[in-house]
Amino acid sequence: MSDQHPDAYDASTYPSVFVTVDLAVFTIRNGALSVLLIERGDEPYAGRWALPGGFINPDEDAEQAAWRELAEETGVEQWAGHLEQLKTYSAPDRDPRHRIVSVAHVAFAPNLPAPVAGDDARNARWWAVDDVVGGEDAPELAFDHAEILDDAIERVRSKLEYTTLATEFVEEPFTLAELHRVYAAVWGRPPSLGAFRRKVISTKGFVEATSTKGGTQAVGRPATLYRRGGAAILQPAMLRQHATEPGAGD
Repeated sequence: MSDQHPDAYDASTYPSVFVTVDLAVFTIRNGALSVLLIERGDEPYAGRWALPGGFINPDEDAEQAAWRELAEETGVEQWAGHLEQLKTYSAPDRDPRHRIVSVAHVAFAPNLPAPVAGDDARNARWWAVDDVVGGEDAPELAFDHAEILDDAIERVRSKLEYTTLATEFVEEPFTLAELHRVYAAVWGRPPSLGAFRRKVISTKGFVEATSTKGGTQAVGRPATLYRRGGAAILQPAMLRQHATEPGAGD
């Protein structure tokens, strides 16, 4: 271990590296998994769509910066959804301005409002994920945000397999039909309805039934309303079905 005095440290001998946060913010709108994008107003990539984000302030850590950016980009001051760190993106050429490292985050919550564009954005809006990833008129995203978005989508889809976080996409109280529609929207293919109901109800702490009824079931009876339970992990997992597998949506 070096015994060099701290005053002898010369920061100028090291190249400057800037740190930002980027945010893949998801909600479900009109039955579709949707992501928040902003249209950049400044160079680089002026006019292109991008994930919201910004530089980390000197008095912030990455999580604090992410919470701040969420409030600024969504207009929701008291964030009630889920936020977690996704991955660090550090390719030397990912930003043409400087050497910039991004700590990307994933966030999702139910019924998020229409966003208001910040000072450096021309526009901000929700996009259906299918229109951004593989859509006929999919926008070309700025920086490496297409890669970040792909990783974020897979993170959310896999999270629904082995955790109870699907309940963060619905407002309480909710019906099992509403929760089932979350899986259909996020995975793109609904899980078998019968197996889904059995899994949710039989998993201790997944959901908790309330004392009230709401909505209407297919047979005309009022549906049971639920709230989030205390469990975090699904064991065993509820695996999604892919297009080549039989039985999806039964």
